[in-house]
Amino acid sequence: VTSYNGLWTAFKDTDRRADGKVWDIYSNTTNYVFGTDQCGNYSGEGDCYNREHSFPKSWFSDASPMYSDLYHLYASDGYTNGQRGNNAFGEVGSISWSSNNQFSKKGASNFPGYSGTVFEPNDIYKGDMARTYFYMVTAYENRISSWGSPHLNGTKFPGFNSWSIDLLLKWHR
Repeated sequence: VTSYNGLWTAFKDTDRRADGKVWDIYSNTTNYVFGTDQCGNYSGEGDCYNREHSFPKSWFSDASPMYSDLYHLYASDGYTNGQRGNNAFGEVGSISWSSNNQFSKKGASNFPGYSGTVFEPNDIYKGDMARTYFYMVTAYENRISSWGSPHLNGTKFPGFNSWSIDLLLKWHR
């Protein structure tokens, strides 16, 4: 865990592409430079990158140490991250929004067990997101019963609803 401001520096090690640019988990058309392209304001995809709480901070009420736990924070396009909001991860049936080239998308879930709006990252990141979620319920098992998330069932173990376990194990594989 680092400070929230320290994430910008940490991303230079954890989220650096081979060409030295920012590795963006939600868009495949960005070309951000560390430090230079950090978000302030944005109006569209490709404007800037920010700090994405893959496990939305509203689900744990912005509490520490989860708020700046680098394991579940990723560099991401600011606009695309804003489109994700605090929606659960899932598989989209009917698309209501997508990033460039449909790299990420949002819409109605078509995964059995959940019918709400979900955000679907690109296939190349689904395993990463699944393992990140497994980390969160394991590392913070003593806290998750009070968190609010469509993925969680209000208990310590296993923590996830059955549909979430099915989805995350599929993505992990």
